[in-house]
Amino acid sequence: MIISRTPVRLSMGGGGTDLASYYEKHEGFLMAAAINKYVFVSINKRFNPSIRLSYSKTEIVDHVDDIEHRIIKESLKTLNITKQIEIVSIADVPANSGLGTSSTFTVSLLNGLHAYKKDYIPLEALAEAACDIEINRLKEPIGKQDQYASAFGGFNAYWFKKDGSVVVEPVNMREEVMAELQSNLFLFYLNSERSASAVLTTQNQKSKEGDQNTLDRLHKIKAIGLETKSLFEKGDIDSFGEILHEHWLTKKGLSDKVSDSRIDEAYETARKHGALGGKVVGAGGGGFLLVYCPREKAKLVAGMKKLGLEPMWFSFEHEGAKIIYYG
Repeated sequence: MIISRTPVRLSMGGGGTDLASYYEKHEGFLMAAAINKYVFVSINKRFNPSIRLSYSKTEIVDHVDDIEHRIIKESLKTLNITKQIEIVSIADVPANSGLGTSSTFTVSLLNGLHAYKKDYIPLEALAEAACDIEINRLKEPIGKQDQYASAFGGFNAYWFKKDGSVVVEPVNMREEVMAELQSNLFLFYLNSERSASAVLTTQNQKSKEGDQNTLDRLHKIKAIGLETKSLFEKGDIDSFGEILHEHWLTKKGLSDKVSDSRIDEAYETARKHGALGGKVVGAGGGGFLLVYCPREKAKLVAGMKKLGLEPMWFSFEHEGAKIIYYG
């Protein structure tokens, strides 16, 4: 039995510039922080030769090609595992919630499968293997941040170079500043899921076509990400809350699928109850709303509860993908 554990992430600034349609021409930059919510994948050798999968549904098949779950099928084919295996996945957060759960699952699965085969895989290679499966093989219109952030964990800046390489740089933040930042951040589940692919397809296509409005907004989001890194390292986190609002207004202009009247109401309610700024985590359209509130936190929580939105408490996670049981 092998159990693989991998954290999900919060995008802290610069999101959207990790897509190849952008970084291959302009280079991308973003920051992401892993949090203590995880995707667990357990892997076991079955007694009989069939393949059994358990996720939101159960599959029992005799051949890899008969598997419905696209990521599991591609991962098993990539590692040439064809029979006599059982894979079970459990997550602390729902799918399609903006926290990168799909890519986190891919990283967790691949890490577990390499351990199953008694292979060692470095974190960068693990992240790239997940990117290869999702982006190159399955043709998902997504970027690289989720795979890298879940594999590496921690609180890092990621530079996406024109040649496709990724530079990982820890954010140089004092411990007391990180603790204060964590205490001022709130995640509210919007009681809805959305597909990142559906939201990102429009942005990806417009970026490829050189749409000036899209590129201008992505340039600004990258600049906000770089400014945020500087603010964190200086310890000026209240200013982060303010530019988070600017980030959200800029992001909303990328696609009409990023927000809707229900999300707008939740965001404005948070602002009226003490939040300096916020944004929907991930591509947008649903999932979790991240807000920054340095004061009157009880007032914020009470105001959001009136909308039926409960906070999900979390802390930053310093570790990335790891095997927590091997026996």
